[in-house]
Amino acid sequence: MDAIREVKYLQELSHPNIIALHDVFSSKDQNLNLVLEYLPRGDLEMLIKDVDVHYGVADVKAWMGMLARGVWFCHESFVLHRDIKPNNLLIASDGEVKLADFGLARSFADPYLNMTHQVITRWYRPPELLYGARQYSGAVDIWSMGMVFAELLLRVPFVAGNSDLDQISKICEAFGTPTEEHWPGVTRLPNYIPSDPARTVPLQGREFFLRQFPTAGFVGADLLMSMCTLDPRKRNTACRVLQHNWWTTEPRPTDKADLPKKSGGPKKMGNDLTRRAGEVDNTPFKNTARQLDFSAINQ
Repeated sequence: MDAIREVKYLQELSHPNIIALHDVFSSKDQNLNLVLEYLPRGDLEMLIKDVDVHYGVADVKAWMGMLARGVWFCHESFVLHRDIKPNNLLIASDGEVKLADFGLARSFADPYLNMTHQVITRWYRPPELLYGARQYSGAVDIWSMGMVFAELLLRVPFVAGNSDLDQISKICEAFGTPTEEHWPGVTRLPNYIPSDPARTVPLQGREFFLRQFPTAGFVGADLLMSMCTLDPRKRNTACRVLQHNWWTTEPRPTDKADLPKKSGGPKKMGNDLTRRAGEVDNTPFKNTARQLDFSAINQ
């Protein structure tokens, strides 16, 4: 099912910051095979984890700009990615970052249509999905973008729970405890768990983001805060992210040709593009299809 989703959406989406689908064919064993754009430089997760790769805020600004443009195009096309994370951000030979792995993507033109909340890898999953929301918007991708932004700055995942319950607990510890006061309707979400009043954490402001991410500066901290707002209705859209003045403040984004690179080689490319789509909590799905039937992907 994840491969079918990927074919459907990659056939619809053509953008410099989205991986290109060149061809698709079915083999004799009835596996669906996708011929994707060759991106030999690995992914952002590799760069983040490699202590030999040194980068600064200007580089982060360039990478985040490419991600934001790719997500903006998806949302303008009414497509949610639903699995944004560093190892789904592949790097072309010229330094361009490409959003990949559309196995969990889906259309969201109807705001009243129920969708599954069991999407997005846990560390990048927004609180509304952890609370079981079935109706949501592009704000889920913006939260994931914010987590990628934070990880690029810290070089470690910012909120890394070992279970869904632990994840929401860590989000509350980091950003504040969701309440009806600053997130109207949160207590009506299916999986909402009332917090212990004695352990309630106040909603964090810009000063918190400046302390946690000093290299981002005042303007960068403001952008990150706008992407990590607990109430999804108050979270920035992809369009507003791109309009933020962080992109035009010093230092300016590094030219893609000058960005740090570490060649992953063909083997890494193959590993990245092996069907990983649909991996939620590290549980891969089998990828077989007898025909391209798109009727069952609306979840």
